[in-house]
Amino acid sequence: MSSLPLAIFVCGPTAVGKTAFAIKLAKTLQTEILSFDARQFYQELAIGAAPPSPEELQDVPHHFIGHRSVNSPWNAHQFEQASLPRLQKLLDQYQRVVIVGGSGLYMQALRQGLDPLPPAQESQRNYWETQLKEKGLASLQTTLKEKDPQYYAAADIQNPRRLIRALEIIEATGQTYSELRTQKGKQRPFQSLVIGLDMPRAQLYERINKRALTMLERGWLKEVEQLWPYRNEQALQTVGYRELFQYLEGECSYAQAVDTLQKNTRRYAKRQLTWFRHQENPHWLAPHQDAEALHLIQAL
Repeated sequence: MSSLPLAIFVCGPTAVGKTAFAIKLAKTLQTEILSFDARQFYQELAIGAAPPSPEELQDVPHHFIGHRSVNSPWNAHQFEQASLPRLQKLLDQYQRVVIVGGSGLYMQALRQGLDPLPPAQESQRNYWETQLKEKGLASLQTTLKEKDPQYYAAADIQNPRRLIRALEIIEATGQTYSELRTQKGKQRPFQSLVIGLDMPRAQLYERINKRALTMLERGWLKEVEQLWPYRNEQALQTVGYRELFQYLEGECSYAQAVDTLQKNTRRYAKRQLTWFRHQENPHWLAPHQDAEALHLIQAL
C-alpha cells in the first residue's frame, strides 16, 4: 500500500452522470471535489455547461466551479498552476480527494503535467485565422486530419481554437501535436486512480438529447442571448453555444440549431471517450457502480 495520498479522477463523456457519481463518492469518503471541467469554470455558463446545482454545491464543497468570467479565459497550463497547490492542500487535509470532469487536456495537466509547447506565432495564427474565415472550419479539420490523424481522432474538431493551436504547433516544430503531448509525465506527490464512466451508446445519446432539451426549457437560449456581446470569446467556442449563436445570427432555424447541437454533443461525447481510452486507460464503470469504485479505492 502506498503512503502517498490518493487523487481519484472521475472522467467520462458529457451527460454520463459524472457529477452525481462524484458527489456520492465524496460524501462516502468525507472529502471534497475539485473540477477539471473547462466549461464549468465560467460563471456565465450556468445552464449550458451543466455545472452542479446550488444544492449539490452545498452538499459537497467543490473547487473551480463558476469562479471565472468568459472574458477572462483559462488555459490548461494556467489550470495546472492553480489547481496543483489547491489539490495538495486538500490532500493534506483529507488524504483522498475526488477530481471530476470531462476535459481531457485539463485532467492531463493536473495528473501528469503538460509538455512545454511553443508560444503562438502571430504570423501563423493570422494565416490559420484567414483560412478559417475564407475556407471554413472543414478546411482546418481536413488539414489537421492529414497532418496529425491521432490528435484529430480525439480532439474537439468543432472548436476552431483547438484546431488552430494544433496546426500552429505542427508548423512551428515540424512535429505532430500528438508527439509533443505524449512525453513522459512529471512526478506528482500523490498517487492517481482513474475511473471512467460509460454506458451503452444508445442510452448515452438519449441522455444527451434529453438533457439538451431540458436545458433549453430552463432558459439556455436566454443565457446565450445575454452572452451575445462575448460570442467571440474563446470560452464560448464550444458545443451548444456555437449552434445557438448561429440561430441568433439567422444562419439556421431554431429546430435546426437544436438538432445540430444535439448531434455535435453526441460527437463530442464520442471524442471524449476516445481521448480517455487512449490517454488515461481508466477503470471503466457504469454510473451506478459507486460500490465498485470504493473497492478500487480500498485496494490501494
